[in-house]
Amino acid sequence: MLQAPTAIPAFSDNYIWAVHDGSHCVVVDPGDPAPVEAWLAEQGLVLSALLITHHHPDHVGGVSALCRDRDIPVYGPARETIPEMSHPLRDGDRVRLPEPDLELEVIDVPGHTLGHIAYLAPLQGWLFCGDTLFAGGCGRLFEGTPEQMHHSLTRLSGLPEQTLVFCAHEYTLANLTFAATVSPDDRAVNDRLSRVRELRDEQRITLPSTIGEERRTNPFLRAAEPQLREACQQHFGSRPDNPVEGFAALRRWKDSA
Repeated sequence: MLQAPTAIPAFSDNYIWAVHDGSHCVVVDPGDPAPVEAWLAEQGLVLSALLITHHHPDHVGGVSALCRDRDIPVYGPARETIPEMSHPLRDGDRVRLPEPDLELEVIDVPGHTLGHIAYLAPLQGWLFCGDTLFAGGCGRLFEGTPEQMHHSLTRLSGLPEQTLVFCAHEYTLANLTFAATVSPDDRAVNDRLSRVRELRDEQRITLPSTIGEERRTNPFLRAAEPQLREACQQHFGSRPDNPVEGFAALRRWKDSA
């Protein structure tokens, strides 16, 4: 029976997501092989596939080591160079994993990198979005443009609100602290920030979130809202003319915070 995704902590704030059925396991973005191997051994699981969202080292650094003694498929973005990649994927592609029994849809979400993809498990309502959408935030624009990232986030925001968001970093507290700076009187933002502070004080994970929660409290999904554009005007001295400019202003603000 397919189990809910498990977070394997790596580095200082990465999460490597693992989905298993009690015997076989697929892993998302294994930047470090050591915690993955340790967790697989502890759980008694066989690694059957790797899913990669983008090429950054903290997401692919463990791929070659995990493939060294295994004949397993490696799925990843067709527009990026991924170690050991056997199945390059493009927008709209479908992935069928027999073990564990999991079907995925591929969504192009450029912005953080030019070829970044996300994986949606529509039957379970699970979204593995790498570094595009974070709980309360979004990824930096290392390669893409504001237009690309805004479009990517708009696509993800359009998913059913109950969709669970499994992003790749524990950035929620910092992201919501920024959200509260932008919207200091927003009750939904402040309530969520309080809950996240309690979780982090107890050193507990803040994920997954949901698309509905992100729509309500993530400023980068709300760039079209008048109060967010007014906040940007107060901060920068000029009002964004459209949602893309609003998003770009929020991203610049967060980058310098």
